[in-house]
Amino acid sequence: MQTAAKAKQAQLEKIRATALANGPQSLERHAARVETAKARDIRAAERKQANRTSAERRDAERRAEKVRQECAATEERARKDAERVAQAEADAALKKDQKAARDSKYAARKARQK
Repeated sequence: MQTAAKAKQAQLEKIRATALANGPQSLERHAARVETAKARDIRAAERKQANRTSAERRDAERRAEKVRQECAATEERARKDAERVAQAEADAALKKDQKAARDSKYAARKARQK
């Protein structure tokens, strides 16, 4: 057991010695890791903002398209209503002309009979 404990102690001292020897290098590696993590966080935030912006733009385009469709539907209804009114006026005028022609034929027939 003593030899195992001595072996563990020797390994710990060896690790401590290498850690102290690699101090500046490990600090540089740590600093590089911190910089990389910050850069990654910045890129993630930029991506998130870009996604949010594009989503807002898509929503605005959808709303604008919906408004355009509603306007087109309203214009179509107005056009159809105007066509119906024009057709009704044309029908009324045709009936009036037909009645006038019928009345004139009737009057001519009555005049011939006398």
